[in-house]
Amino acid sequence: MSDLDDLYREVILDHSRTPQGKGDPSVEAHTHHELNPSCGDEITMGATVAADGTIASLHWEGAGCSISMASASVMSDLLAGSSRDDAFARIDEFREMLRSRGAIEPSEELEDAAAFQGVSKYVMRIKCAMLGWVALEACLKESQAD
Repeated sequence: MSDLDDLYREVILDHSRTPQGKGDPSVEAHTHHELNPSCGDEITMGATVAADGTIASLHWEGAGCSISMASASVMSDLLAGSSRDDAFARIDEFREMLRSRGAIEPSEELEDAAAFQGVSKYVMRIKCAMLGWVALEACLKESQAD
């Protein structure tokens, strides 16, 4: 196993143990629930977007594997305070990286989310890693309609 793989594994374990952004999503202006029916992982994401289009705050609650919970934590850490447009771009990059089956190197903008590149090799785990990201994407799209 490479040093990079060890580092990525440690990032996922750290975020799984001490999740960022975890809290009551109902305090936010927009909420969305996602469920992975193949494994039972679920997450409810809440986000409030300021008038200038930045993510003012986000919180999530969930239950599931370490990959889904750590991914939601990494995403919260990465995207809190971002503009909606930047968040959409990072979500798209993350999705593309996971769908590439390891063929795409993650950009520096993904920061710790690059740790999930190895998940792309396991089709059944991609939905786990995407769960929180998809929920936030739905919240952001709902906020655009306001």
